[in-house]
Amino acid sequence: MSLAESLASVPTALAEADRLAALAVADVSHSYTIDKGRVPVLDHVSLTLQRGEFVALLGPSGCGKTTLLRLAAGLETPTSGSLAADGEAIAGPDPKRLLVFQDATLFPWRTVRNNVATGLEARGLMKTHGGRIDDALALVKLSDFSHAYPHQLSGGMAQRVAIARALVNDPHLLLLDEPFGKLDSLTRLGMQQELLALWQKVGFSALLVTHDVEEAILLSNRIIVFSDRPARIVAEFDVGKPYPRRRDDSDLVRLRETILATLGIQHD
Repeated sequence: MSLAESLASVPTALAEADRLAALAVADVSHSYTIDKGRVPVLDHVSLTLQRGEFVALLGPSGCGKTTLLRLAAGLETPTSGSLAADGEAIAGPDPKRLLVFQDATLFPWRTVRNNVATGLEARGLMKTHGGRIDDALALVKLSDFSHAYPHQLSGGMAQRVAIARALVNDPHLLLLDEPFGKLDSLTRLGMQQELLALWQKVGFSALLVTHDVEEAILLSNRIIVFSDRPARIVAEFDVGKPYPRRRDDSDLVRLRETILATLGIQHD
């Protein structure tokens, strides 16, 4: 084998990293057609999410964060660039990559258990994987509410059902689009801790879109900050603190101030 052939057979460090990554976004740009014109949303975005990593996306409202999640979920195809998960190009939806929305979007006529079962039913896996439903309900602490209906649940409980509906499919990557954005502050704090515990116990990778800087700092390993639309990555921060984290940790307080300044928000 010639030297050229030998070199060609060895993957580059970047290619190897992408192959092992839970998500690899390579030079992705995206735009929408609105009123016969093109509106750019993402501008040459590249990022890598390692397996088991928890990454948060911060940026101005409407900058393109949710669009990136939709691309990662395979719900849309980028205008240019590419996305891959576990080394395979993303060409459409896959139960290994699931998106949890701000609204729980439960079927009101179905019980909690049947809502959680939706994905397994659609894939014809109830006979072989039905036992996962009880496991998922136990993980989100809703075993006692398996026969309840959505109207009998609080907002936080409904969002737990939505998370269980994703977890029952054993996803490698959980895409979270402001999942606690509509919850009251006390419920939100509790749900943040529950999500963190689930991530640590189950071991999935997580990509979280949030407007809450403190939430990003408390939950994630790494924080990526986007510019205004069309979104570009303007900063990246490694939180570098063990869990559990304290809100009054002086290092985290300084990190919060730095991130707010990066977002153009002056905080006294």
